[in-house]
Amino acid sequence: MRIAVASQNFRTVTGHAGRTRRFLVFEAEQGVAPREVDRLDLPKELAMHEFHGSGPHPLDVVQALIVGSAGPGFIRRMAGRGITAVATSETDPVAAVTHLLAGTLPAAPPHDHDCNDHGHPHHHHHDDEDGGTAPAAVEARR
Repeated sequence: MRIAVASQNFRTVTGHAGRTRRFLVFEAEQGVAPREVDRLDLPKELAMHEFHGSGPHPLDVVQALIVGSAGPGFIRRMAGRGITAVATSETDPVAAVTHLLAGTLPAAPPHDHDCNDHGHPHHHHHDDEDGGTAPAAVEARR
């Protein structure tokens, strides 16, 4: 299965998934070490916060996306594209992929969506809907 990890520096798992433009892409299966197969360095207009089209997106090739933090709206948007987005406190990309497949990925702290922390105004809203980050959701997409 293909799993992307949000990583602005290509070394650690990055938070604020909607703004992230860099991703490590792994080919992975349970019991086998994940293998990095690609790096995505997207232009600003393809960051999910900016991308509002229904057409193809470079992340469409993955089944799961691991991020440091994400709101329920982001998780829903990814699910609409057939991608299970999971937020974690794990900072190592390879460990995050390994833990996701094993069902042991530590959850991220609750998403704090204080606009002052992000330094930008928001022109969208977030529902209080649960994001569904259980490993069983990933397993079902395999």
